[in-house]
Amino acid sequence: MTELDETIQTGFISAINGTLIEIKGLERFVKLHELIKISNHNILGEVIQIYSNHVVAQCYENTNNLRLNESVISLQEPLSMELAPGLLSNIFDGIQRPLKEIYEGFGQSGFLKRGIEVPSLSRTRKWHFKPQKKIGDELFPGDVIGEVQETTLISHKIMIPHKISGKIVSIVKEGDYTISDEIYVIKTKDKEESMKMLQKWPVTDSRPFKARLKPKRPLLTGLRVIDLLFPIAKGGTVAVPGGFGTGKTVIQQSIAKWCNADIIVFIGCGERGNEIADVLKEFGTLIDPQSGKPLLERIVLIANTSNMPVSAREASIFSGVTIAEYYRDMGYDVAVLADSTSRWAESLREISGLLEEMPAEEGYPAYLPTKLSKFYERAGAVKLIGLTGVGEEKIGSISIIGSVSPPSGDFSEPVTSTSKRFVQAFWALDANLAYSKHYPAINWFDSYSNYPEYLADWWSKKDINWPEIDYNWYQCRSEVNEILSKENELLNIIQLIGEENLPEIKKLDIFIGKMIRESFLIQNAFDKIDAFTNAEKLLSQIKLILLLHNESKDLIQQGFIIDDIKSLAVIDEIMRLSLSIPNQEFLKILNIKNQLIREIESLKLISRVRRKT
Repeated sequence: MTELDETIQTGFISAINGTLIEIKGLERFVKLHELIKISNHNILGEVIQIYSNHVVAQCYENTNNLRLNESVISLQEPLSMELAPGLLSNIFDGIQRPLKEIYEGFGQSGFLKRGIEVPSLSRTRKWHFKPQKKIGDELFPGDVIGEVQETTLISHKIMIPHKISGKIVSIVKEGDYTISDEIYVIKTKDKEESMKMLQKWPVTDSRPFKARLKPKRPLLTGLRVIDLLFPIAKGGTVAVPGGFGTGKTVIQQSIAKWCNADIIVFIGCGERGNEIADVLKEFGTLIDPQSGKPLLERIVLIANTSNMPVSAREASIFSGVTIAEYYRDMGYDVAVLADSTSRWAESLREISGLLEEMPAEEGYPAYLPTKLSKFYERAGAVKLIGLTGVGEEKIGSISIIGSVSPPSGDFSEPVTSTSKRFVQAFWALDANLAYSKHYPAINWFDSYSNYPEYLADWWSKKDINWPEIDYNWYQCRSEVNEILSKENELLNIIQLIGEENLPEIKKLDIFIGKMIRESFLIQNAFDKIDAFTNAEKLLSQIKLILLLHNESKDLIQQGFIIDDIKSLAVIDEIMRLSLSIPNQEFLKILNIKNQLIREIESLKLISRVRRKT
């Protein structure tokens, strides 16, 4: 081993096995998970095993044409994310190389050239910094010292790094600065430190917080089947398993566009290159429905496709959640969308095979559950360290929605079954529903959510008070689940005896169940009105269907038959209202409810007249 200077240690390649290399000469100087660089090719790698006479590193790029004895440098730092203004509206690969800048500056071949070195964030772009502290102020980790308007939608809080506290010695005036300019100087116990807007944080370490909070606020998706039956809280975790063609990516895109999170971190992990390209192209054209601005202004995109090296894919989901934690620490609600965790798990399996580790079920490594738990446990609603610029406490959240691609739609395979152990909601996508054009294809029997009890109070404040039906949100979802269960049982019976031989009250259950499925659970992601349903319209719509159910039960008890109920003119209005009434005009549903009551009263009146005559 040769020393270039006091800080840089070098070794040499002694063996090459796919993307894994053995290095001699660094075993006494490196730590686990620190970065190395192959000098001649600028290839980054990460130390994953240390032996007495060599270390093993996984390379983040392909190892074609490498030779034995080539020089390797220890960088003496773990893989870390650069955190500063400029993250939003940007597209990175799994190790935070900016793909747009590489595409524009190094040829537009469509493929990454090996060994390209580009700063993750621009060192020349200037940002308008507004200080919120002054000289002499006492600062603690996490405190907000100033802010930058990163996009028209998001104000970027410049925070004091963790483990640093002291008094401000100097601070710049309001103006334009790069992320590498000195912004303030802080005097700690030992010395004065010059601070920039730019920070770094290791991807494998969770950022600290004061306390974890109970999830009480829903992450509204605008998808009725989710928001009513299988809701997620801000700070929650969800797995979305589904076979090919069941709509995982469409659900992820829909949530990214419509959910009420402040920041979206979309991780395209191991999916096909053309599919990721379509997703990125789609995001570039979407308009944020809440502000009318481009949706990219509140999105960070991480793209690590299936033809990119598996080691970078393995790092990508932790890169994404590290960026999410940074924005969470500013007090924002962040949604992390990982598509897909199965492809990420496959990269673990490939690396484990190269290491000749003992395989577990279906060849996955025995530590797959540990890796998955480390990812999902970084979600949560938390009370944060530090104060805002006006001295208020900060509260933020990270919600993680990870799609799973089980082979042949088999939910018993290891990644799906292991994910179920660590998530609190499970949206099972059904191929049969998808093939019958029922989207979102979420199976209401195989899916579940553990969040309804936490969210009931929030929904009660959004309640629509109708004297004719005294159901709150929690009662509505219970009633809908009961109707769908009854309908499913009856559909099996119908195959034996036929629907015409059922009692009228059972025919009603089938009719209302079908109405719930076709007018409420089905949703068109590409229709301007139907793509998103707000809380008020959702409650009005489901209460209207349940009101019809209750009134129809009374009619049947009075001797009416199901055909009398199906003949009501208002039925067509109820079936069409998802597509005909915009969210802001949800009060029009009240007119349909009044029409329903009038038609039922008219039906009863005709019956009384007939009985008298």
